[in-house]
This record gives sequence, C-alpha cells and structure tokens, in this order.
Amino acid sequence: MTTEAVPGTGAEAGPAAGSTAGPAAVAKGGAVAKGGGVDRERAAARRELVTLVAADLISNLGSRISVIAIPWLVLTTTGSPAKMGIVAAAEFLPYMLSSSLATPWADRFGVRRTSIVVDAASAAAVAVVAMTPWLGFGALVALVAVAGGLRGIGDRVKHVMFRPAAQRAGVQLIRLTSAYDGLARGVTLFGAVIGGLLIDWVGVTRAIWIDAGTFALCALLVGLLVRPPAADAPAAPRESYFRALRTGFAYLRTDRVLLAMLLVVSALNMMAAANTAVWIPVWVRDVLGDPAGFGLVLGVFGAGALLGNVVFTMVGPRLPRTFVFAVGAAMSGAPRLLTMAVTDHLVVVLVVTFLSGIGIAAVNPLLGATLYERVPDALQTRVLGIAGSLAFVGLPVGALLGGWSVAVLGLKPALLVMAVLCAVLTVGPLLAGPLRAGRSRPAPAAPPAAPPAG
Repeated sequence: MTTEAVPGTGAEAGPAAGSTAGPAAVAKGGAVAKGGGVDRERAAARRELVTLVAADLISNLGSRISVIAIPWLVLTTTGSPAKMGIVAAAEFLPYMLSSSLATPWADRFGVRRTSIVVDAASAAAVAVVAMTPWLGFGALVALVAVAGGLRGIGDRVKHVMFRPAAQRAGVQLIRLTSAYDGLARGVTLFGAVIGGLLIDWVGVTRAIWIDAGTFALCALLVGLLVRPPAADAPAAPRESYFRALRTGFAYLRTDRVLLAMLLVVSALNMMAAANTAVWIPVWVRDVLGDPAGFGLVLGVFGAGALLGNVVFTMVGPRLPRTFVFAVGAAMSGAPRLLTMAVTDHLVVVLVVTFLSGIGIAAVNPLLGATLYERVPDALQTRVLGIAGSLAFVGLPVGALLGGWSVAVLGLKPALLVMAVLCAVLTVGPLLAGPLRAGRSRPAPAAPPAAPPAG
C-alpha cells in the first residue's frame, strides 16, 4: 500500500512579509492548508489505530490471566484435573464458533458497537465468575462458555477495524500485522507469568476481577477514543443471517490462494499444539529429566519469534511475500520435530527451535496482510471470522493427535512420522498448490454473488 505524499509547510507556507499575494501564492497557500488537514487527519487516525491495538492487547492480557486463574479456581474448589480440562474446552469451543457464526450479526449491528457491547458483557460475565464461585461447577462452565463466545466475536471485530484505521493513518498493512503479531506474542509470553504471580500476590478471585477490569477498560477505550468515519463502516447489505454467512464461506472457497494459506496455518497450529501439550514435555522427561527444560524450549522459541517479528516489521514490506511465507512455514514446523527425533543434544534442539521461532514470525503477519488486502470491505467481518475459526481448529486436533501418536508409536517414531506429515501439509501446498502461481498482493475482488436462499 502506498502512502499519499503530503505537501511541505516550510518556505511554501505563504508569501514573505510585505509581498503581494498573487494567484500562485494563494494556490500554494491553499495546498498547504489542505496538507495540514491531511496531517491532522492522519495523526488522529494513528491515535485511533494505537487505541485499537492497545485495547486488543489489554483484552489478550486479561485472557492470559484468566487462562491461569480460572483453571486454578476449579482445581482449588473441586480438586479435579478433569474438570479443569472441561472448563478450558468450555471457553475455547464457543470462542471458535462465535468467531465465525456471530459475524453476520456484527455486520448488521456495526463492528464498533459490537466491540463495545461484547467487551462490556465479557466484563460482566467474568465479574460474575469472580463473585459467585459458590454457584457450583455447572454454573461456572456456563459462565466461562458465555465469556468465551463473547470474546471470540469481540476479537474479530477489533481486527476488522484495524484495516481502515491503518489506511487512513498511512501505515502499511504488512507493518501493522507484523508489529501486532510481535506485541501479541509478548503479551502471551508474559501474560501467563503475570497470571501466576497475581494468584500468588492477591489470590485467585482478585486475579479474575482484574481480568474483568481489562474487558471493561477495552469497552471504555473503544467507546471514548475510537470514532471511525462513516465511510469506514459501510452498511451491511440487507440479507438473511444464513445467506450472509454463506456469502462469507463462498468468498473464501473461491479465493484459493487465501484458502491455501489458511490450511497451512491450521496445520502449523495443529503441530504446535501437539508439540506443546505432549511431544516437548515427553522429550524433556525422557532426555533431560528436568521440567525446567520444558520452559527453556518454549522460551527459546518465543525469543526467536520476537526477534523475527522485529526484523520482519522493518524489512517485510520489501520481501517477496509468497516465498517468505513458504520459507517461514517450512522453518517453523517440521525441523523442530525432526531434530527432537534424531538427537538428544539440548543445544542442537534449542538452536533449531530458535530458528523455527524466527520462521514463524513471518507467517501470521503475511496471512493477516493478505486477508486485509484481498477480502472486500463488505465481507471483512465474515471472512476474517471464518478464517480465524479455520486457523484455530487445528489446536484441539493437535492436542489429541500428540497424545495418540506417542501412545501408539512411541516418542521418536511419532516425531519422525509427524515431521514428514508436517512437511507435506505445510510445504506441499506452497510448492504444488495455488500459492505457487498466485499473486501475492491482488486488489480486493468484488464479493461473489450471494447463494440462493434455501
């Protein structure tokens, strides 16, 4: 995306004192005034973009705290690890479903209003969890499910607002998505630590109250400081819920380049979930015998990803996108698995893990920029929501796949088989699929015709 040139204001500001203002000078002064208006509009748009990103990251921080605090509440009140898993699933499944299924309503209601309302409702739901632990396990599961569903659509509509704010601010979309990915990784990396410390310092109930406060703060930030022009929020076409939803799926089905990228990311998420939940802990237990190694491996991967985000934010706009996406996907998945399968040397595993973290840093920003650039304005909410659900679906599948593979094959054979499978799933579509010949930055196409009502 190119930025519009802004006229200068130095010697062009007007005629010298005592001179006669002729037509050329008047015209030049008018241009400067217009340029000053552009500067002010762009500065306001940048403040709005910063507010949106900050609100989203604050929400993410609160969610990281609750990921630690709510399962801990369940464990301390019920003593059941199985119920901890049920609570986690109760939050994740509605999150994934609402990310796509609630988007037609968000389009109709307006993305800004949806963001404010669902963040306020999320604050209320989490506050009830903090206030009423005595309601019992069933009520807790229901409240967590409501909070997860609200957070799913809330995250999607904030991301939809990023694109028009960035365009008005003159910020390249690839820089926005890369910087955001790095910040989000930082929040994820430190949020869990903060959650554990808060439980220790103030207790689990107050930690959950802090989570509720982050949602309330997000609603206030967007409500008070985000005022997009009407042109940023075109009215959604008048169509039924199911037709609107089918239109989003129809667009994604016809965009083979975007669909291939989403399938690659879903496969990477699947392998990452299995790696974190099963393969790395088992490898650390069998090879190192020290649980501190688990945190070390995850920390090294996170450090590589953060470094990669910094580098990619600076140089990403100048790189060939399809090639970089392919290389990043290839680096971030299979090499980690293959290394743990063939060596017991921790230093080798850490080096490859660090390089894999650098590789993954390019994948999410490129997918995000492609979504913003290829999807028409009228379909952004629906397609981004569906894309998020498709990318996330690999997470629960991966956790199950990791446990099953080790139980059936053993750790080392499972890692070898899954390294090959990961390479096929992540590199194959890039070598032989639509991405090989696909354009990296096409202009958004017109939305497809809505499927007939059935």
